[in-house]
Amino acid sequence: MSMIIKESTLKKGLPKETGSVCPECGRIIKAKIFEENGRVMIEKKCPQHGPFKDVYWSDVELYLKAERFAHDGIGVINPRIKAEKECPFECGLCDLHLSHTCLANIDLTNRCNMQCPICFANAAAAGYVYEPDYEQVIEMLKNLRSNRPVPTPAVQFAGGEPTIYPKFFEVIKKAKKLGFAQVQVATNGLKLTELGFCQKMKDNGMDTVYLQFDGLNDDVYIQARGRKLLDVKMKAIENCRNVKPKPLSTVLVPTIVNGINDDQVGEILNFAVKNSDVIRSVNYQPVSFTGRIDQGEREKGRFTLPDLADGLEKQTKFLKKEDFYPVPVVTPVSELISLLAGEPKVAFTAHPHCGLATFLYIENGNATPITRFVDVEGMFSQMMRMAKKLGKIGFLVRLLGKLKSEKSKKESTQKSFEKYFGKYIYKEKLPKGLDITSLLENVFSEQSKESLGEFTWRTLMVGGMHFQDSYNYDIERVKRCVIHYATPDGRIIPFCAYNGGPTYRNEVEKKNSVPLDEWREKHGSS
Repeated sequence: MSMIIKESTLKKGLPKETGSVCPECGRIIKAKIFEENGRVMIEKKCPQHGPFKDVYWSDVELYLKAERFAHDGIGVINPRIKAEKECPFECGLCDLHLSHTCLANIDLTNRCNMQCPICFANAAAAGYVYEPDYEQVIEMLKNLRSNRPVPTPAVQFAGGEPTIYPKFFEVIKKAKKLGFAQVQVATNGLKLTELGFCQKMKDNGMDTVYLQFDGLNDDVYIQARGRKLLDVKMKAIENCRNVKPKPLSTVLVPTIVNGINDDQVGEILNFAVKNSDVIRSVNYQPVSFTGRIDQGEREKGRFTLPDLADGLEKQTKFLKKEDFYPVPVVTPVSELISLLAGEPKVAFTAHPHCGLATFLYIENGNATPITRFVDVEGMFSQMMRMAKKLGKIGFLVRLLGKLKSEKSKKESTQKSFEKYFGKYIYKEKLPKGLDITSLLENVFSEQSKESLGEFTWRTLMVGGMHFQDSYNYDIERVKRCVIHYATPDGRIIPFCAYNGGPTYRNEVEKKNSVPLDEWREKHGSS
């Protein structure tokens, strides 16, 4: 019996129908997803505001490839809301949701020490201050950890600019104490120009810095952020590198806008490879259009995940489109580990068109995609076949495993891994110094953070996550979202519902805020 995933109910192939929203009035309307001139388009018509058409994915072949790896999750068994209406108008999580929370965002404030034109949070421009107090933040953290069957394993403090939150270090420390395996911060990096600030984050339990990083020249920052920032980014990275006892893991997060910085995706990745001692990942985010924008402007600025894969292939010497896979490709690993452990583990059952990613192995400053020496599709298909068999006899396997000594269990795991998965590793192509068989063996036999860390610190993940806006909104994506927001009233809301579509952000912030003038009178400034 499956523990955390099930066969996807997602309709595959093109054309297809889905639910979407009107960008003008927000009502649910039907949408059609179809191929046109090699691209995948989404088209819909509101009875009041007329037709809308946009690019969903710019490459139909990659779109269809991604669909092959769709898996639905089991959601949460303790949903906060019993849905009586249509998704996405009763988020909480509700019992219609098909994934549990893999990563939760908590907005600590909507204040910011910058005013970026492309910020979906619209920080400092709303006329009010949203800033949950310490006790509210702790309740949100506890709420996330109470999710079942999988307590939320990772939290990212966001905003606004979370580093200016008055009790920033205290909430980091409390998150770690509550059992979050990953504590992260999404930041513009201004505060990280102080080495002492970075060290204090590390000392209190911060695991990963998600650093806004849009390019390697100041022209990009002037257009996207309204000021020169490259020196800030470089100083922040250097300080994260110099944190003791080892570097503070850093993820570069470029927001990509066609015509502004799409020509820098390769240069950004090359920079990350050269600095892989501190940079662990590049997570590109194609821009989401908030507010009204006409079709001409959308077509000019729209950048989709296939555009990212195409740009990286053209701008680097080591990547190809076929190296990229959708997020749910790894769900067989989660399912197999869950069955072996006898308890549900985190499963990335996102919609197949939410993100694309691959891993690079770094050696002597050179990057090689792991797809060059691993048959990814073959190995994950074998894992899924094994998981299905193990689901039927899992209790017996776990019982026998407990009766074995640690030494015999390790030897058994090594032999089993080689037997079942060895043929999917192209050993003659492996870079010197990389024993991927042993690394993956450790993941399954020990299921430890140390084993996963051994693998990730030798690799660099590169990928993209395309968050939706009201023009390309697909309700099937919302139902499968794995990145959620915790709110002060106890709800847990999918990312694309919080920031797009019905836009819960406005509702949540207004309900839990004070007028800007009132806040300034009490605190002095914004």
